[in-house]
Amino acid sequence: MNIPENLSYTASHEWCLVEDGTATIGLTDYAQNELGDIVFVNLPEVGDAVMAGESFADVESVKAVSEVISPVNGTVSEVNEELLDNPALVNEGCYDAWLIRVEGAEVGMDVMDAAAYEAQCA
Repeated sequence: MNIPENLSYTASHEWCLVEDGTATIGLTDYAQNELGDIVFVNLPEVGDAVMAGESFADVESVKAVSEVISPVNGTVSEVNEELLDNPALVNEGCYDAWLIRVEGAEVGMDVMDAAAYEAQCA
């Protein structure tokens, strides 16, 4: 399982990188592996507000539909349009296939470092 050291993680298996007040959020390697082949991604619109601890998107795999929970409060500044046409990119490289970017990001829920997340997944 790939767990990059430079990211923060949630108990619900999202990763987050906050740089200069902008958060990039995606699904972890553990999440994409558990979900199986991802066939559809439903993302918010640019300008939508996201709230920490609340769903902002959902992903559909051959196994299930799962909500994606935001670790931050803020406003969606960018969505990964590539995923709308090719959701399997999440399975191919989940840390490159981010879902959204959030400006004015304030971490609003408990996040873990890589070591704590790895221990949770064990």
